[in-house]
Amino acid sequence: MTHANLLGGPEPTLLPESPGPQQELDNGTDPSAVAAAHPSFSAAWAVLAEAALAADQPVAAYAYARTGYHRGLDALRRSGWKGHGPIPWAHAPNQGFLRCLAALARAAGAIEETEEEQRCLTFLADSDPAAPAAVGLG
Repeated sequence: MTHANLLGGPEPTLLPESPGPQQELDNGTDPSAVAAAHPSFSAAWAVLAEAALAADQPVAAYAYARTGYHRGLDALRRSGWKGHGPIPWAHAPNQGFLRCLAALARAAGAIEETEEEQRCLTFLADSDPAAPAAVGLG
């Protein structure tokens, strides 16, 4: 039995698993080393961006988050995403991209780039209404 999308929109996009890089992060490997070895792995960029935000380094956070965001967009497109539609937070491989999007919003706000901040917050909520709360923004 298959389930139809009752909302009439695109199906949720689910990024593929990345067990190697995720295990490296989980084992405490320096996220800079993980990002260098696996530059398309958004979760490493998210860790770097979140650490920079925590250290009150919004410009570095913005750069890390933007890198992870763009690498995540590339991965989403390879997974069939057409520029809109659900990107569920509950699917763990999507979380790196969504965390980068949230960090980009925070960093943009910190450097008073209000338009970018709002665009990212909207994109985050449109991707999955549960995502803002999951990343501490709602």
